[in-house]
Amino acid sequence: MPETQTDGLEVLETREWLDSLDYVLSKGGPERAGRLLQQLSLHAKRAAGVNLPFTATTPYTNTISAIQQPPFPGSQEMERRIKSLVRWNALAMVVRANKLQEGIGGHISTYASAATLYEVAFNHFLHARTESGDRDLVYFQGHAAPGIYARAYLEGRIPKQKLENFRRELKPEGGLSSYPHPWLMPNFWEFPTVSMGLGPIQAIYQARFMRYLENRGLKQTTGGKVWAFLGDGEMDEPESLGSITLASRERLDNLIFVVNCNLQRLDGPVRGNGKIIQELEAIFRGAGWNVIKCIWGTDWDSLLRNDRDGILVKRMGEISDGQYQKYFVESGAYFRHNFFGTDPRLLKMVDHLSDEQLARMRLGGHDPIKVHAAFKAAVEHQGSPTIVLAKTIKGYGLGEAGEGKNITHQQKKLNDDELRMFRSRFGIPIPDDELHDAPFYRPSDDSPEVRYMQERRKQLGGYLPERKVRSQPIPSGWESHFEEFHKGTEGRDASTTMVFVRLLGKLLRDPQIGKLIVPIIPDEARTFGMEALFRQVGIYSSVGQLYEPVDMDTLLYYKEALNGQILEEGITEAGSMCSFIAAGTAYATHGINTIPFFIYYSMFGFQRIGDLIWAAADMRTRGFLIGGTAGRTTLAGEGLQHQDGHSHVLALAVPNILSYDPAFAYEIAVIIQDGIKRMYIDQESVFYYLTVTNEPLPMPEMPHGEGVRDGILRGLYRFKASEKKDPKLKAQLFGSGAIMYEVLKAQQILEEKYNVAADVWSVTSYKRLYREANHCDRWNMLHPGQPPQVPFVSQCLKDAKGVFVAASDNMKILPESIARWVPGPLVALGTDGFGRSENRASLRNFFEVDAKHIVLATLNALATEKLIAPEEAQKAVRDLGIDPEKPNPAFS
Repeated sequence: MPETQTDGLEVLETREWLDSLDYVLSKGGPERAGRLLQQLSLHAKRAAGVNLPFTATTPYTNTISAIQQPPFPGSQEMERRIKSLVRWNALAMVVRANKLQEGIGGHISTYASAATLYEVAFNHFLHARTESGDRDLVYFQGHAAPGIYARAYLEGRIPKQKLENFRRELKPEGGLSSYPHPWLMPNFWEFPTVSMGLGPIQAIYQARFMRYLENRGLKQTTGGKVWAFLGDGEMDEPESLGSITLASRERLDNLIFVVNCNLQRLDGPVRGNGKIIQELEAIFRGAGWNVIKCIWGTDWDSLLRNDRDGILVKRMGEISDGQYQKYFVESGAYFRHNFFGTDPRLLKMVDHLSDEQLARMRLGGHDPIKVHAAFKAAVEHQGSPTIVLAKTIKGYGLGEAGEGKNITHQQKKLNDDELRMFRSRFGIPIPDDELHDAPFYRPSDDSPEVRYMQERRKQLGGYLPERKVRSQPIPSGWESHFEEFHKGTEGRDASTTMVFVRLLGKLLRDPQIGKLIVPIIPDEARTFGMEALFRQVGIYSSVGQLYEPVDMDTLLYYKEALNGQILEEGITEAGSMCSFIAAGTAYATHGINTIPFFIYYSMFGFQRIGDLIWAAADMRTRGFLIGGTAGRTTLAGEGLQHQDGHSHVLALAVPNILSYDPAFAYEIAVIIQDGIKRMYIDQESVFYYLTVTNEPLPMPEMPHGEGVRDGILRGLYRFKASEKKDPKLKAQLFGSGAIMYEVLKAQQILEEKYNVAADVWSVTSYKRLYREANHCDRWNMLHPGQPPQVPFVSQCLKDAKGVFVAASDNMKILPESIARWVPGPLVALGTDGFGRSENRASLRNFFEVDAKHIVLATLNALATEKLIAPEEAQKAVRDLGIDPEKPNPAFS
């Protein structure tokens, strides 16, 4: 058969099949057609081994066709006018700020591209309060902050003066932060979303935590959604995609991602040679999400409807994002020639459209009808999370000043002509003679625009964003659980991790606060000796336990339950930290005082997820971070990547975290009891970091001396004074964590072999001592001539005699941070350098923090002060068996 005849027959067959499918669609609907296609596919595979080509994507068109989209419920014209006012004020805010202060920064183009996405959401979807009493939680894209401020200004929530002081927060009248920062604007922003990537992962775990609260009976199921507005370039961050399978696995249909696909990141195209929308569709469909693409606006509907042979859809799928970006900035004639001109049939489809009409054809993300349809489908979808991929143009509306151009992210200024063009394009009633100053514009309160905005927000329950503390302080009555730990272990060995786990178990059984405790573990419960909690409170699972555990016959089997209390997150510190943030901010977001305890390998905290810890601080998170297996020399055998000697150094950077390195059981009890009081009764915006170790040691009874409790909390107290009477030589030894026991050994050696009377001090928190001392110094500097404030560390040591030696399992810089307030030179021993796989004794010798090195450091300090002869210290080197030529552990 000739080839032309074969081609003709194939076309005829194809047309017959398409006509048949159209008939099934008209009679049985999309569901029947879908079942039929599935049956045909199975039949072809079974009968003839036909394998359909794999594709993770759908055609480059809207997921919701024009015939499927619902009617638009509002006034398109009114919402267009409101959106134009928001656009103008957002632009004016950045332009004015940079005219007044060169280089102050700000972003125009992100909100310009996302304005329709936000306005449709604000007017129709984002509930400040639902009918059932819940609300939506919204993670706003950080770079779109000017638009959110501009809308709040039109709503009357932010005064004009604050807009004048955008990025000038230290002005007397106050200002607006660059991005969403709850620490800086605690009544406005709820969630920090910069650095990029933090919003997506936080939103996932927030949505899961809402289900956790509901399934545990702490919160009613009320239909609130978690929305995350994101950028397409942001999706390259590992945090953006790393936890998306959790959302589908947990069937989180309360979660909606909205990705503003303007195809550009800071420097250029997101995928110049590819298609970011198709790439993200494949990723999220593969992960089990409901994907809704919103690519083409209403102007394209008739063309797609007449695309009977699919040539237009095929052409849409051929073009790379880099080329689409070129189309955005060129003329309609260029678009006609380069996009449609590749096929006469395509050219014929648009011969009724002028070049000007072609240039104005909107994309889906700029069309409120298409966006509304996508959002409505997302809200109504059940059984899985949804991602909306909305195609937009970065800098939309900026024209020659930056619309669709690679430089648009950095655009901060517009000249008078550019301002005039923007003003005219969006119909802002500002005369030409005022344009140079880019004035703000707000219609009167009784204007149609403002009334419409207010009515829509009233219907949706109030304003967003808005942050409120919705919880009340917890009641007292739980304090007795801590008393047991004041007595010590009566000679029995116990690690501080074991102490913590026992204390946690007692708190979980408390009738008042037990249900509020949220234990969070990244797959290390057995390492920390927490398996007893599996049986006691269960591991949370949204489906319960659908299998018989392999260890079912044991007492401490792996028990999953719908109302389980433990969040066993698997091997993800980032995900665990997001659960910690969700639980630690529930006092504000949900009005529930959940108390999270997140225990993890201390090495994998501040070092690995420092950005999320910083975000937690910004969000005024409450709770306890527990750095387990802490200390460079206390975690035996694990080696370089596991042995932590610097998390407390990194904790110095976080302003509102209280960090402690306790040595004894009673110290842990005192600190946690005080933490619960400060955070959940006094309502302070702080959170805690405690390091605990896995070395079993005898826990002593809490000393009864005056000021011990206060000293534990403030960072320093004398644990054991020397018993020598009238000594000639004295020393003050500082110990922390597990190295405290090496300090106590050193005290004994110094007294028995070298006749040095040594007092031992427990330093529970170098950070607290450092911060308080700096606070005193600052006050003294600002109040010359007034009686100076004396730092707590100086008060404690004012009568201490002799030399001062500090030893810890952390870097030397930690004890050195308080050296200037110690009444004498401070010798610091610490664990600078990479860890090793060894036992504890060898590691402490290697890092020179064991008892013999503490003794030598003390004797050398005495020699330096000319209190003993240098020869005595030299002799001690030999007597103690120290190799003076060993490599320096700091860089060996």
